[in-house]
Amino acid sequence: MTLSSHPIALAARERILVLDGAQGTMIQRLGLGEADFRGQRFGDWPTQLAGCNDLLALTRPDVVADLHRRYLEAGADIITACTFSAQRISMADYGLEAYVAEINRQAVAIARAEAQRYCTPGRQRFVVGSVGPTGKSCSLSPDVADPALRSITLDEMAQAYEEQIAALLGAGVDGLLFETFFDTLNARAALLAATRAMAAQGVEVPLLFSATVTDRAGRILSGQTIEAMMASLMHLPLLSFGLNCSFGAADMHPTLRTIAARSPWLVSAYPNAGLPDAMGRYAQTPEMMATEVRHFVDEGLVNIVGGCCGTTDEHIRLIARVVEGRRPRQPQPRPTTMWLSGLELTEVEGGFTAVGERCNVAGSRKFLRLIKEKNYDEALVIARRQVEAGAKVVDVNMDDGLLDARAEMRTFLRLLAAEPEIARVPVMIDSSDWEVVREGLRQCQGKSIVNSISLKGGEADFLAKAREVRQMGAAVVVMAFDEEGQADTFERKIAVCARAYRLLTQQVGMPPEDIIFDPNVLSVATGMAEHDRYGLDFIRATEWIHANLPRAHVSGGVSNLSFSFRGHNRVREAMHASLLHHAGAVGMDFGIVNPSTAIAYDALDPALREAVDDVVLARRADAAERLVALADHIKAEAEAAKAAATGAKPAPKPVAQTLTVGERLSLALQNGTTETLEADLEEARAALSSAVAVIEGPLMDGMNRVGTLFGEGRMYLPQVVRTARTMKRAVAILQPHIEAERTGGSSAGRVMVATVKGDVHDIGKNIVSVVMGCNGYEVIDLGVMVPADEIVRKAQEIRPDVIGLSGLITPSLEEMVKTVAALAEAGIDVPVMIGGATTSQLHTALKIAPRYQGPVIWVKDASQNAPLASRFLNPTSAADAATALRTEQARLRDGHAETSAPTHSIAE
Repeated sequence: MTLSSHPIALAARERILVLDGAQGTMIQRLGLGEADFRGQRFGDWPTQLAGCNDLLALTRPDVVADLHRRYLEAGADIITACTFSAQRISMADYGLEAYVAEINRQAVAIARAEAQRYCTPGRQRFVVGSVGPTGKSCSLSPDVADPALRSITLDEMAQAYEEQIAALLGAGVDGLLFETFFDTLNARAALLAATRAMAAQGVEVPLLFSATVTDRAGRILSGQTIEAMMASLMHLPLLSFGLNCSFGAADMHPTLRTIAARSPWLVSAYPNAGLPDAMGRYAQTPEMMATEVRHFVDEGLVNIVGGCCGTTDEHIRLIARVVEGRRPRQPQPRPTTMWLSGLELTEVEGGFTAVGERCNVAGSRKFLRLIKEKNYDEALVIARRQVEAGAKVVDVNMDDGLLDARAEMRTFLRLLAAEPEIARVPVMIDSSDWEVVREGLRQCQGKSIVNSISLKGGEADFLAKAREVRQMGAAVVVMAFDEEGQADTFERKIAVCARAYRLLTQQVGMPPEDIIFDPNVLSVATGMAEHDRYGLDFIRATEWIHANLPRAHVSGGVSNLSFSFRGHNRVREAMHASLLHHAGAVGMDFGIVNPSTAIAYDALDPALREAVDDVVLARRADAAERLVALADHIKAEAEAAKAAATGAKPAPKPVAQTLTVGERLSLALQNGTTETLEADLEEARAALSSAVAVIEGPLMDGMNRVGTLFGEGRMYLPQVVRTARTMKRAVAILQPHIEAERTGGSSAGRVMVATVKGDVHDIGKNIVSVVMGCNGYEVIDLGVMVPADEIVRKAQEIRPDVIGLSGLITPSLEEMVKTVAALAEAGIDVPVMIGGATTSQLHTALKIAPRYQGPVIWVKDASQNAPLASRFLNPTSAADAATALRTEQARLRDGHAETSAPTHSIAE
């Protein structure tokens, strides 16, 4: 039997069902005392038990049965078992945790016996288990001075609910009623527990959900609007969604209209009998309440109605008369647009959605510093400014080798939840470590976006993660990676995305509108011809996805596009504007950007717009060179304007005739020119009496200068690649002389490079390979996703002079530690170079170098690999280089130990 054909579902579509009234306030009216709650069984119980209404199922079953009977006689179709607080969290207040299962089973048995007496051939009476919210919150701090504190976690709450729900299911309830929920994380815990318990017992029952709002604007206590809450629960197979408690029917009416207008589920409403007075009495009479409920019915808003606090069997009797013979509300179709939520609903239905990128430790040095310093107040300011600047989603990434990313994600998201101006928008939980993603999902009551999953680990891993995302109600970014690596061509991009779409929609049941494809924004204008079409292929793939994968979305890490022009923000922002304009026109609707620096495409200077369009759209072979020239011109104009404003004189340009031959060679490398290269090399060789000395002297000095300029953002990647080609030309000119000299000293050697296991990024590694190859090195590239044992085996086989390990994502750092340890165990001690976006000098010193007996060298960028390799391979400099490296790494470790000393609060 499917849930849609369950008797409750069928009955609710035929007529408006009547739910029973209050149990708690009815019990209060009876004037029961401590003896009633203790009964004979708990006569010597050390804790006061009065007020533990659920316990009456064991001590006064006659009272509970009488309540059910009165509501059934009044016309209730559904009665709720007396189990509202019968889970161990609430029962701990009385020391009754051990009785949870028994209370739930007995309460259902009492309700079932009474319901059976009132069933007729034409009218069934149903028993639902009542599941309340507990008195704790997963989203709110119990201490106003510590907004990151929680009294309970989602997992702890889910575990308690699962115990209760398992007992209710075992007792044979017809459905589960989750009522009076004021925190969506609590609701998620309860509903997650229900799905687990039903799967464990192999049964399915309808899930009825009811929230309580705390203000007339329709917000629950944890701050969410009712629409945002609906978005958070949209993934669940609920039978009904509605309101209870809150206010009287009249004040509930506007929020109920909102639900009825958009809910794909049945709608329930069981309000209080007005608001309580100063003495806690509910003054609304049955006649008054029935008149107000009639408005719900007349507008066609409800499928299930009843009463909450203050309502009696007489209230239910008149409500039953009001709904008799009236048509129930017809459910709305499930929305086909993407619904996301923070405290408020974000509906993605056209246009561009900016994802704020600055709360990312990998992309913002300032944010990383603030998180390392535990300066969360200023870190939250960064998030707030992004929202103020127009970000509709805030990306949060804590992936850094020296951070406890899981703990930082937990802390920051909890703090963010306490900032309404930030928390009103959804969060993108961004991590390459799945445990960090899990932690993030357990902190967000809204419907978030997970960034990201991919097929790089195979279908089984992909499907498992996708199902977990679906279970937690999030949308998901799917990166265009598979077992072969990163999809870098149009053909590969669309093939990987189509395969992922098919798996998600057909095997996971993911709604297409909750899928966001990232077909990989890769760097263009690198100086390498094979990268020229990366921008165009992204745009083409975006158009294809929009046309062929219905309702799916497209996103991209826009800043990746312009990495080649690091240090020239004006050119970078123009490139971003171009990509967003052209990709947006064909379907790109998400983008990770800095909204405060975004430039409108139409506002670009025409010459700059044409130049960046030539690059992004791959319209001409010399597009990169032309943009480099324009970038230099723009920078020169800016420097001249600055000099004019300050009265400073610009530095004179060097004149070739006044430079030494070493300076001329360095300048030739820097400019990537070869006009006088052969003559200058011959002059230098004659002066130094050795071709090898020319390489190890002025040419390496020039490469070091290039590395410095690139690191400072004063040179661009295409210039670095052009430099490497000039270097290759220089080595080729000198090669006959090197062969003739055979002095044994040479900068060339064998380099083995690999992207470590778990990581499929290879663009940076490929650039390193080109630069090293241009500097006379033999490069053996093992590819991506290379496990440690394979790297060791190949190192033993080919005996490289240098090993290069690359990784872009944080888990790669741990894999690098494992790899160098495996190399050390195999007795290999050649220099190991560490590179990639998440690597750092400090992490290398702290975590990687201590596991290896040879030099472990962190390399900041591609231009530094060749000079560093030369220094560590040259017999005349290798020992000094290794000593200096060990000394510097020891200094970094000592400094980190000092700054990481434990601190204490003033009170402590």
